[in-house]
Amino acid sequence: MRTHNREPQTLGEGTLDRMARILATRNIDQADVAALPDEPEPLSPLDALSAGMPPRYRAAVADHLQVLAWIREVTEAAVAPSPGARRQVTTGPSLLMAGVVGAGKTHQAYGAVRELVKGGIGVRWRATTAADLYAELRPRQSVDSERDLAVISRCPLLIIDDLGAARATEWTEEITYRLINRRYNHMLPTLITTNLRISDLRAYLGDRVASRLAQMTTRVEFEPVDRRRSRAAA
Repeated sequence: MRTHNREPQTLGEGTLDRMARILATRNIDQADVAALPDEPEPLSPLDALSAGMPPRYRAAVADHLQVLAWIREVTEAAVAPSPGARRQVTTGPSLLMAGVVGAGKTHQAYGAVRELVKGGIGVRWRATTAADLYAELRPRQSVDSERDLAVISRCPLLIIDDLGAARATEWTEEITYRLINRRYNHMLPTLITTNLRISDLRAYLGDRVASRLAQMTTRVEFEPVDRRRSRAAA
C-alpha cells in the first residue's frame, strides 16, 4: 500500500477575504481574534487537587511517621477500575489524629491527600469541620439533609476536622454515629482530627461511635506544642 504525504493546506486570499467580511458584519476586530490566547494546558492531577484546597494547605506536606504509614496502606489498597486505568482510593484504614490546637493535625491531613495524588493515586475526597458538617446537615426547608448525609458518607476519602469542637447534643451524637457507622461498615478511609484527648472522646461521642473509631482507626497523639504560636514568636 502506498501512502501520500499531503502538503499543509493554507487559506487562500478568497477565504481570508470572506472571513474578514464576516467579522466586519459582526463588529469583530480581526486584531482581537488574532490576540485570543491559546487553549490553556490541562491541569495536572496535583494542580487540580491544589485548586480545590484551602490556600493555606495547598503546599501541605505529610511528614509524621504514622501519617506516612497510613498513606502507604491506602496506596496499597487502591484499585484500578479497569485495566490500564489509574488506581483509585476505594477502601482502607482510617486515622484519628489528636493533639492541642495548632499541633499540625490539619496540615498533616491535607498533606496526606497531596501525597496520595503525587504517588499517582486517584482520590475523590471531601474535607469539612465537624461544626460545618452539623450546620450543613441540620434539617431545614428545601434541603434534603438525608441525601446530603448519604453523599458525605459514601465519599471515598473524608477529612473530618475538629471533631469534638462543636457543642455536643443528642442530635450531633446521632449524626456522628450514622456517618461513622456507614464509613465503618464500608471500610472507607477517614482522616479525623480532634483537640480532645483520646481518653475524652468516649464521653463526648458516646460509646457507639467511640467503639467503632477504636476499631477502624489508628490513633495518633501529636506533641502538645502549638506550632502556630511557635512560628509567630520566631
